[in-house]
Amino acid sequence: MPSPQPPRAVFAMDPVHLPLLFPPPLMTRLAKAAELDPALVIRDFADPAAADALADAEVLITGWGCPRLDTGVLATAPRLRTVLHAAGSVRSLVGEALWARGITVSSAVTGNALPVAEYTLAMILLAGKDTFTHRERFRADHTYPRPAETASIGNVGRRIGVIGASRVGRRLLELLRPFDFSVLLHDPYVSPAEAAALGAELLPLEDLLAQSDIVSLHAPDIPETYRMLDAGRLALIRDGGVLVNTSRGALIDPDALTGELVSGRLHAILDVTEPEPLPADSPLYRLPNVFLTPHIAGSLGNELERLGRIVVEELERLVAGLPPAHEVRHSDLARVA
Repeated sequence: MPSPQPPRAVFAMDPVHLPLLFPPPLMTRLAKAAELDPALVIRDFADPAAADALADAEVLITGWGCPRLDTGVLATAPRLRTVLHAAGSVRSLVGEALWARGITVSSAVTGNALPVAEYTLAMILLAGKDTFTHRERFRADHTYPRPAETASIGNVGRRIGVIGASRVGRRLLELLRPFDFSVLLHDPYVSPAEAAALGAELLPLEDLLAQSDIVSLHAPDIPETYRMLDAGRLALIRDGGVLVNTSRGALIDPDALTGELVSGRLHAILDVTEPEPLPADSPLYRLPNVFLTPHIAGSLGNELERLGRIVVEELERLVAGLPPAHEVRHSDLARVA
């Protein structure tokens, strides 16, 4: 009995990402599971070559730089039945037309959550030692701090507030367990028992903010979370508290945050901002109590191979007749990034 014909797959993303997502061993596995042309990477669906490829495509392997899959694009891909996204959120990629077609969507968001959680853990540990303040002082005066200047630092018993038991939030909770922290959690979809199983105490948002030494944001960017940390809630964080944001800048009122940071009352570690990037004249670039990074917490460099591996495994499951392990459902989009 002849073996089933492998599905026709097409890449759609910025070609610069392809070799890092799919180095030769992974590309070889892809080629065994599907018919594809590694040299064809669609960046513009209006390109005539794209229309020819989409006409036969059953699987679309997408990534950063892929245009939105709107009604017009889907009309040129009548055989498309699966989208495998080699990145995180699919919110900007897929729309109602795709869900109406019944196309299966899978995302490597679980793999992308790992480096974000690792980055966050590193920043929490550094913040607990007041690393960034002491670095600035040491650069300025080249002297070691006196005992009185370090009496309040350290990571023993530090209270860490995690906002959002998302994939990143849950991975962070795992990473926090070996440390001598008191971990607090706010998530409206988590029960106290589930929070306890995750190693945290569930609290209302206002209580978490008031009780935490370091607050880390991991909620999704959805209408319900837009500027959830406004001036009133930021004011609840204790003097000298640290705010870590690796989620989205839209979760925090930027004017209120800037005011708190310019005053020196709070410290912040910001991998994301609103807007992104900040304007060149933003005071946050120059403040000693602000540590800014250019959206690097997510997968970069050799971490991209992890995302590609997830896509390869999903394609192999598809060929074997198995359901995807990382499916994104339409109903998920109301609660995830």
